[in-house]
Amino acid sequence: MSSLITAQFAHLVLDSRPEASALSAARLGLIDYFACALPIAQGVLTDSGLAAVKKVFPPASAENRALYFGYISHSLDFDDYHPALRGHPSTVVLSALLALTDDNPDVDALLAAYVIGVEAAGRLGLAAGTQHYQLGFHSTATLGAVAATAAAARYFHLTLHQTQIALGLAATQAAGLRSQFGSAAKPLHTGIAARAAVNAVLLAQLGFAGQPEGVIDSLLSSHGDGRQRPELLTADWGAPWRILQPGLEFKRYPTCGGTHSAAEAAFILRERLLEQGITVEDISAAIAKIQVSFPPGADTAPYIRRPSNGVEARFSLEYVIADALYSGSVPLMHYGEAPVDPNISALAARVERHADLTAPPDELDAELRFHRVTLTLHDGRQLSDIVTRKQTAARQTDVGAKLRSILLLLPHLNGDRVIEDCALTQPAALSRLIELLNQ
Repeated sequence: MSSLITAQFAHLVLDSRPEASALSAARLGLIDYFACALPIAQGVLTDSGLAAVKKVFPPASAENRALYFGYISHSLDFDDYHPALRGHPSTVVLSALLALTDDNPDVDALLAAYVIGVEAAGRLGLAAGTQHYQLGFHSTATLGAVAATAAAARYFHLTLHQTQIALGLAATQAAGLRSQFGSAAKPLHTGIAARAAVNAVLLAQLGFAGQPEGVIDSLLSSHGDGRQRPELLTADWGAPWRILQPGLEFKRYPTCGGTHSAAEAAFILRERLLEQGITVEDISAAIAKIQVSFPPGADTAPYIRRPSNGVEARFSLEYVIADALYSGSVPLMHYGEAPVDPNISALAARVERHADLTAPPDELDAELRFHRVTLTLHDGRQLSDIVTRKQTAARQTDVGAKLRSILLLLPHLNGDRVIEDCALTQPAALSRLIELLNQ
C-alpha cells in the first residue's frame, strides 16, 4: 500500500476539472436532493426524530446545518444511490456543501465540488472492497464522510496539506452500522457524516494538527477485511467521472434499493393477474403463496421480514412485494411512520424468501443481482417473473417529474418558482432553495 495515497487522492481532488457533461449530471442530482428533502423540511411528512435532532444540534452553525440537511435529505430513503459506493452519495456530499455556502454561492464551483465528491465516493467504495458493506458498515456514513470532505475541501480551496489533514480527520470519524436500518438512526448517520466533513475542513483550514498520511490507508485496511484495493482510489480518476458512469441512480420508489427489482417483478405479475380476469379487489384473495429468490446475500439491506411501521417497511422485501401486488404502486405515503396497512401485511405474510444458491454471491458483484418473484394461486396456477438490477437501473427516472410529484404534496409552496430555482438560472436561486430547507 502506497504511503502517499492521501497525497495522491488530495491532489486529484484539488486539481482535476470536471467536464460539462459531469456538471450537467450534477444539476440533476441537485434537483433530486431537494425533491427528497423538502417534504421533511416543510413538515408535510412526519419525522418524529426531527425535533430531537434540531434540539440537540441547533442548525445555527455550519456543522449543525450539515447534520440537519443530511438528516432531512435521507429521512425518506428516497435519495439517489451509487453502485460503486453501495450507498447514497448526494445526501452527504451536498449536505456538507450547502451548509458551507454563503448568501451568494458560486454555483459552478459548488457543482464541480459535488462532482468531485461523487467521484471520491465511488472510488472509496471500490477501494474499500467487497467486504466493507458485508461486515455491517453503512457505506453512506463511513465512506461518505470522507467523500463529502473531499468535496468541501475542493469548494473551500484548501491547500494540498490542509486537504490531506481534512481527509484524515474525516476518516478517523467515519462510523455507521447497517443494524440501524429501519430507524431514524439511518438518516442520522448521513447527517453525522456531513457534519464530520464540515468539522474536518474547518479544523484543517485553521491549522489543526492531524496525520497527513496513513489514515485513509488505515480506514481501508481496518474496514476491508483483506479485500480492500487502495490502488482503485486514484487509478483512472475521472475517466469516466463516477457521476456519469455508472452514474447516480435516482430512486422511483421510497424504499431500499434492494427491493426495487422485486417490486417491478411484482408489478408485471399483477398485470398478468388482471389480464387473466382477476379483479383488483380479488388479487390478494387469489394468491396462496409468494416466493422471491435472489443471489445469496442480496437481502442484506432489506432484512426486515415483519415490519410494524412504514419506516421499517422500507427495508422489507416481503412488504414491498405485497404492496406492489396489492396497490399497483409503492407510494411514498405508505412508507412513513404510521403503522403498516393490515391488508398489505396479510399478503406480505405469504411471501417466502429464498437465496438462489446457483447464483454468485451478491458481495462479489451486486450488478448481477436479480429478483425472481413467483405467485402460487389457490387454483394451483403459478406465475413467475424475474427482473435484474441492471434492468431496473437502465430505466431512467424522470427527476423533474419526481420533483413535480413531491410539490403536489406541498401546495403552500410556489411550485413553479421551486422548479425554476432548481434550474439554477438566477443568482439567488440556490439561496432560495436552501432557505426552504431551513424552515
